[in-house]
Amino acid sequence: MLTLQDSLGLGHVGRFLRTVRHLRAGQVVNRVTRRFTRLPALDGLPPKLRQAEGTWHNCVGRPVSMLAPKLFRFVGLDAELLTGADWNRTGRAKLWLYNLHYFDDLRADGAAERAPWHRELIERWRADNPPASGNGWEPYPLSLRIVNWIAWVLGGNTPTDSMLQSLAVQTRVLRTRLEYHLLGNHLLANAKALVFAGCFFSGSEADDWLQMGLALLDAELREQILADGAHFELSPMYHAIILEDVLDLIQLSQIFPAALAAKRQAWQVLAARMLGWLAAMTHTDGEVAFFNDAAAGIARAHADLSTYAARFGISSEHKEGPLRQLAASGYTRLQAGPFCAIFDAAEIGPSYLPGHGHADALAVEVSLDGRRLITNGGTSTYEPGQLRDQERATASHATVEIDGHSSSEVWASFRVGRRAHPFGVACGAADDNVWAEASHDGYRWLPGKPVHQRRVKLSPSTVSITDRITGEGAHAVVGRFPLHPTVSSVSPEPDGWRLELAKGRVVRVRVTGAQQHFLADGYYAPAFGQRLARPVLQWRCDGPLPLNVEMRFEL
Repeated sequence: MLTLQDSLGLGHVGRFLRTVRHLRAGQVVNRVTRRFTRLPALDGLPPKLRQAEGTWHNCVGRPVSMLAPKLFRFVGLDAELLTGADWNRTGRAKLWLYNLHYFDDLRADGAAERAPWHRELIERWRADNPPASGNGWEPYPLSLRIVNWIAWVLGGNTPTDSMLQSLAVQTRVLRTRLEYHLLGNHLLANAKALVFAGCFFSGSEADDWLQMGLALLDAELREQILADGAHFELSPMYHAIILEDVLDLIQLSQIFPAALAAKRQAWQVLAARMLGWLAAMTHTDGEVAFFNDAAAGIARAHADLSTYAARFGISSEHKEGPLRQLAASGYTRLQAGPFCAIFDAAEIGPSYLPGHGHADALAVEVSLDGRRLITNGGTSTYEPGQLRDQERATASHATVEIDGHSSSEVWASFRVGRRAHPFGVACGAADDNVWAEASHDGYRWLPGKPVHQRRVKLSPSTVSITDRITGEGAHAVVGRFPLHPTVSSVSPEPDGWRLELAKGRVVRVRVTGAQQHFLADGYYAPAFGQRLARPVLQWRCDGPLPLNVEMRFEL
């Protein structure tokens, strides 16, 4: 019999146990029982359609992914769909194949111009993907496709009988494969699809889908959306995706008021709170901060979602000001003069669902004059391997690494063993200055139990970041401040560097308390499939604790 040690190697048994002990019992049970779940009868006629009281209008900003009838662009890669086998092509990235099955282009900008392509693609998918076989029948792509097909029809496109039959079959399969083993954004997507199908069709079977979907939504939105409006997986990118989901549900409630009118007000209140959190986590360049799994081009930007929300009379709860603490999620936004900083004193994610988390405890991102200056690494891939591990590691973030270890034990693409927990979170403002501080215990397992404390302070002319490491014994401590690739030049100076930015702006960086400071090479992943070279400002101390190091960015 294959043992845990055979599967993982003796050195990784502890990491495995540190990971699985956080799972909920229901997740473990569902991983087993779903293997034995029988498919429902799939050959019955589809339910009749419910009468719609309006036309679907897409949120703007969704990028075009169908470049020609057989050519697609997903996650930075162009490829053709030439044969039925290409839907599940071996060797092609799983995320690329998932996107192929989503049918997001049905709701992308200018979709009406590509309606004949879409109609043909729908029929190709139906013919090439028999029920319950391949990537397209996994619950997550199944959920997204159901919603996209239904929105396409509600937008004024006439469905064929075969398309309606396929939609019914897909929903029947989804109902038996809800992702209780994953939970989080996956289960929300499942619930949304059931609500869409339950409203689109009518009759007892559709009513069952609708009631199941609404019950799931009620429970999951209550748990997953925190008091400050954040989605609890703490990825600004996934937060924006789920905010669009809520806005989609609000639009659906206008098209099928008899089925959903009772839910509309609660969804509107929730959307306003979520929009406010997204505003706080959006840099002045209009894109989200790169904490945890985040990249541009996947979710709609704050401006597009604000426009979408305005169609339903929803505005952000966000109030402008120099300091905004997002206490429930653990982030703080600070602004002074031309500087904007976003500080991470958050958990890595829900204890039982940290899969999109990075080891970015106490990381900070800084913008100047509406352009990013200090940035985390971003996300270019979900494929398991060295690159995915590197992008989740502490060394790819604007924070401190001790003894070559990450602050949280990220591994295997979406796994986390040991986790850093923040404490001592505080912030304040006085005159033109704003500050925030916190500590975390992610390194207390090391000899001497070191603790990292960081204080970020902004004035109209300076960003000061002070790191204090307490504990005992000698340790190798490295602080990294990765710069955005648009920084035009970095010149060494005796106590730091001289940075030249756009439009002739000069920033001087002063380092105090470090034994060494030097320039290193790094990478920035602004989008999936994209990695750009960029400079990284680093300091290093080797020796006994405690230590204090300050980095000052001065205009």
